[in-house]
Amino acid sequence: MTPHARDAAPRRYLMCPPEHFRVTYSINPWMDPAKPVELPLAVAQWEDLRDRYLALGHTVELLDPRPGLPDMVFAANGATVVDGRVLGARFAYAERTPEAEAHREWFAAHGFPEIHEPEHVNEGEGDFAVTSSWILAGRGFRSTSAAHDEAQEFFGRPVVGLDLVDPRYYHLDTALAVLDDRTDEVMYYPGAFSPGSRAVLARLFPDALIAREPDAAALGLNAVSDGRHVLLPQAAQGLFEPLRARGFDPVGMDLGELLKGGGSVKCCTQELRPRT
Repeated sequence: MTPHARDAAPRRYLMCPPEHFRVTYSINPWMDPAKPVELPLAVAQWEDLRDRYLALGHTVELLDPRPGLPDMVFAANGATVVDGRVLGARFAYAERTPEAEAHREWFAAHGFPEIHEPEHVNEGEGDFAVTSSWILAGRGFRSTSAAHDEAQEFFGRPVVGLDLVDPRYYHLDTALAVLDDRTDEVMYYPGAFSPGSRAVLARLFPDALIAREPDAAALGLNAVSDGRHVLLPQAAQGLFEPLRARGFDPVGMDLGELLKGGGSVKCCTQELRPRT
């Protein structure tokens, strides 16, 4: 594939400092309470990600962390924002349930007029990926098919359900990343999906960048793109050259401490999409 010029689009992100981050329970295969978290290192890695966004010209809003909610750093899970409308989260596990209220309160205080409190389990951008044509929606471990219907009704956009089958990839954002939401370009790891969902992805995205297992296992698909720069875990080295070949600028990030909680770049980053 011949690379072509890419233009970055300014973005607005919501992030939450890992002030209370730790691993004291296990709700995904990455979490092991026996492995201690070096909090100062986790904070430094998170700050490096925030500062990189700012250096690239993006806006970063901050959600205040709350004691007793160690996973709030994974801000992507707290809501999905499309066209300035906010679909709140309803978490699958009790340990994270209070995070949804913290997010809703933030949006209410920051001028978002349409905030929907969901009836069905969805974990925000953990399982919702937005392109210009569709909202791709993961299910199988956290978010439910009923939540997909609820999202389609609220946003008025077609929602495409995708079945996740490997518990390591418990959220869609661990198995698929949107590279350019203006041109419907994505990258994904086929092994995370059911055969039928793989066929759907191949039909919708015939030119997708296909990730190999070692890069997926490094959470290389837990990435954020502004249409040109792709911030992703630096350990996913096998993705760097394929991204460059398509005209993207990969930016390796080290979020190794946060990986102990099962998240990386995308998990820490919720996009606040404006009205179009």
